[in-house]
Amino acid sequence: MARSYHSPQRQAVAAATRANIVDAAGRLFIRDGYVATSIKAIAAEAGVSVPTVHLNGPKHALLIAAFERTFAGDEGRHSLTERPALIEIMSEPDTDTAIARYVDFLIDANERSAGIVRAMLAAADSDDEVRTAYLDLEQRRHRDMTIAAGWFVDRGRIRADQVGLAADVLGLLTGPDPWTHFTVVRGWDVATYRVWLIAQLVHLAENLGATS
Repeated sequence: MARSYHSPQRQAVAAATRANIVDAAGRLFIRDGYVATSIKAIAAEAGVSVPTVHLNGPKHALLIAAFERTFAGDEGRHSLTERPALIEIMSEPDTDTAIARYVDFLIDANERSAGIVRAMLAAADSDDEVRTAYLDLEQRRHRDMTIAAGWFVDRGRIRADQVGLAADVLGLLTGPDPWTHFTVVRGWDVATYRVWLIAQLVHLAENLGATS
């Protein structure tokens, strides 16, 4: 039986190539839209061959990967709460400080990923593969929001029986829609949005309705 061969250097080159392709695809999805972006165009933007892009595709997977890289900094189905930046934030002893740091993380992530989200939503209306991938991404986000709701329980900010409701509220508050509505449509500056979102999260219990 042939022995498998693993080269750290080769793996590093492959990872760098994939990151380059995903980032190139993301730029084109934002600039030209998902439908108008071809594999050939992605290859040209990344400076690689078409077969190399196909090896890292398909196109709808590159769209999801581009969102993951712009929002969270890396790819993968692992929870956002497993990323080092979120682990550090969730470990912050002071809850209000942790919330403020989390909002700053979200602001940076939304600023980077807003264009990809718009391309994704537009593509999901007409492409079944993108729609399926987007719905899967939303399920993963809800999983993260449930973990976040559990964090609020552990910090004494909400009751244990409010986890499901809190996950739904957190999904709305921290998602791309309020960011787009306030900063893009209504023209809020980032500082105003930051104050608003921190207030919503600090007073999460009140946003859940009856608390007694």
